[in-house]
Amino acid sequence: MSTERWSIEIYKEYLKFSAAHFLIFPDGSAERLHGHNYQVTAAIEARLSRHGLVIDFKQIKPIVRAIVDGLDEHWLVPGEHPELRVTRRDDGITEVRYRDAYYAAPSDDVIVLPINNSSAENFATWIGREMLSALGRQFPDLDVREARITVEETAGQRGVWHLTGD
Repeated sequence: MSTERWSIEIYKEYLKFSAAHFLIFPDGSAERLHGHNYQVTAAIEARLSRHGLVIDFKQIKPIVRAIVDGLDEHWLVPGEHPELRVTRRDDGITEVRYRDAYYAAPSDDVIVLPINNSSAENFATWIGREMLSALGRQFPDLDVREARITVEETAGQRGVWHLTGD
């Protein structure tokens, strides 16, 4: 038996952010601090409203844009990595230590995310969860069945978060 499903997908050039990060590999080695111009896409599957919409595009675009704009031009640090240490000093400097590496930056430039590594997959997960939280607050009647976020760090290379209603 066939089942009908509806979704919307959003890809806009302005759904992007530029950020610095370094990835920590399973063997404990780490990349050098560097940056990417990340591109974000979003998709939501939900029951159609009585007006024939999953959700109006103009209602979801500002939500996703606000999330990515909040990350723009920051250094994104994984706050849940077991070996990485972050200290916010009283003088407005944030120190980040990983093994023998030491970094210091103005605290306003650093965002510590509740993730264990600064991968595109984790960024997609964090953005997706933030998006769902905002949708739930603003549109409590929206019955999201599935959601998908991609974070492309370079052309053809992206991390994907996909929430399914299994």
